[in-house]
Amino acid sequence: MFIEKRKRGRVTKYYAVHSFREGKHLIKIRKYLGQNLSPIEVYEREKKAWTAIQEQLRQYREIRDPLKYVLSPRELKQLETLEARGVFKVIHLSEDQWRRFSELFSYNTNAIEGSTLTLREVVSVIERKKKPQKPVEDIAETQGVVEAINYIRKTKNELSRNLIAELHKIVFKRTKSFAGQFRPLGIEVVIRDGAGNIAHRGAPSNQVKTLLQELVAWYTKNKKRYSGILLAAVVHNQFENIHPFQDGNGRVGRLLMNFILLKNKLPPVNIELSRRQQYYEALQEYQRYGNIRPMIELMLKEYKQLKKQLR
Repeated sequence: MFIEKRKRGRVTKYYAVHSFREGKHLIKIRKYLGQNLSPIEVYEREKKAWTAIQEQLRQYREIRDPLKYVLSPRELKQLETLEARGVFKVIHLSEDQWRRFSELFSYNTNAIEGSTLTLREVVSVIERKKKPQKPVEDIAETQGVVEAINYIRKTKNELSRNLIAELHKIVFKRTKSFAGQFRPLGIEVVIRDGAGNIAHRGAPSNQVKTLLQELVAWYTKNKKRYSGILLAAVVHNQFENIHPFQDGNGRVGRLLMNFILLKNKLPPVNIELSRRQQYYEALQEYQRYGNIRPMIELMLKEYKQLKKQLR
């Protein structure tokens, strides 16, 4: 690590910089220390910056391998058998069933992120009845999620960075100025739990596009190798690890999960608000240990529930 100085007039800004090679690419991680600092201040802030950079490097390297925790051949075979037997084949939903799914999915995926709309109010918004007296952002994002569901149902496009950006744009075009735009350089994401502890740290902003491209390449390479359920779980979890947007990653990630399921001729899945804690625990298990099992187990539970709800 070294100290970089940038002078502009009477102001000198200090940065702690660590560089390393990733294949043919030189990667640099910068931490801003402050401006017009004394040697003692630089020294003290440099130590704290190095601790932060080490943590960022750990996260960076963890995020590189989308399937570092390999399921056993027996478990992979079980998933393939379930799909081959048609256990989940409700892919050919009627329009009424798709409408009902859109209502359930839009309500739950937005409620997980704090939307105040009830299921009845979501139904009212979707069916273009009287709008509830609730925040306009909640109403607009309900509409955006429904539009995104229609998009993944009908698009012929394959998984790509452009498709990911388009999903974000569709959902948030009415509510966020950065809709459809990945995090710019310098915008880092740290999510804390209720106690103030770091629950998740997104990938470094300078690696977002590269890591998304690697995820797309991984899916393209393995889409005929693994079951659709496993592919959807990995793409979703890895996307959440990267956290490429300033906000809205959860909803886009759950749409991506369904996009992959539909591409593999499997039905969509709805993560219910009542299972939010189990969902978060499954994400953390993957981030910390690469363990994809909890997310797959949750998806299988939700499939059983959805079949009852769509009858």
